[in-house]
Amino acid sequence: QVQLVESGGGLVEPGGSLRLSCAASGGIFRIVTSTMNWYRQAPGKERELVATTTRDGREGFADSAVGRFTISRDNVKNTVYLQMDSLKPEDTAVYYCNLHSQNRDYWGQGTQVTVSS
Repeated sequence: QVQLVESGGGLVEPGGSLRLSCAASGGIFRIVTSTMNWYRQAPGKERELVATTTRDGREGFADSAVGRFTISRDNVKNTVYLQMDSLKPEDTAVYYCNLHSQNRDYWGQGTQVTVSS
């Protein structure tokens, strides 16, 4: 069973930056052969896809994240990152890492990001 552990969340002022990490371990899937996604869910809202990186290097971002967020992966460390810059209060949410491979999905426990002055 794949385990995903997110870290790096916290409280940051508007305009600040955070880097989230998602470390994968266990199971038979490695991030190098998987699509890795970052989702977020704000209170009272549905979970939304924020950023994605595929096994062949393609990337995609939600409109709200374009130009501010960067997704990257370290295949040796089996870890994916989400660099978030120019953060806004509306970025406040629980951020979840998702591994998608062979029609299976695995989720981390989430990490809270709060953007507030």
